[in-house]
Amino acid sequence: MSDATITAEVRTEFGKGAARRARRAGLVPAVLYGGGIDPIHISLPGHETFLAMKVANALLTLDIEGEERLALTKDVQRDPIRGDIEHVDLILVRRGQKVTVEVPVYLTGESAPGTIHTLELQTIRLEADATALPEHIEVSIEGLEEGTIIHTGDLELPAGSTLEEADDLAVVNIITAQQEEIEEDEELEDAEAAEEGEEAAESGEGEEE
Repeated sequence: MSDATITAEVRTEFGKGAARRARRAGLVPAVLYGGGIDPIHISLPGHETFLAMKVANALLTLDIEGEERLALTKDVQRDPIRGDIEHVDLILVRRGQKVTVEVPVYLTGESAPGTIHTLELQTIRLEADATALPEHIEVSIEGLEEGTIIHTGDLELPAGSTLEEADDLAVVNIITAQQEEIEEDEELEDAEAAEEGEEAAESGEGEEE
């Protein structure tokens, strides 16, 4: 993973009002943690930050008052409607340092005719070098037959990456469309039964009153 170089400004104003003013000026409020120092409150250029955050666990080289610091993205808060970045949490890292991150799972290929797949895990937790984090883990389902289950221990991880999950977790399950319909019907029946039970309980409480 290559890192983007971004010039950051140290923030001297805090609070919701200051954050709103920063966003109106095209800046993204952020906080830099770690490294045995007090948190540094900074502002990042909005457009450059948006581009950098298109990948999970974005690595940034921050130019803060002429000093470069390497930082890993830990949390990104976005506007739920517009998708704009509202705030970013970053942690200081060093080249060669091992970090644990959640990496997205991407599926490739098509399973056997008449089957469909269910993705049981959206992300996989890995340990890797901070400067060599995989953007995603590719899992091929090409031609897989009904009943096939791919577990975490079956995944081909990039060199230098170590699985930080149990190796028996289901990642992908290959089933038939009919099986999915049956499972959805069972879930619906369970939900309806639970709702009826709640209504009956409420009715009983009302009669006691």
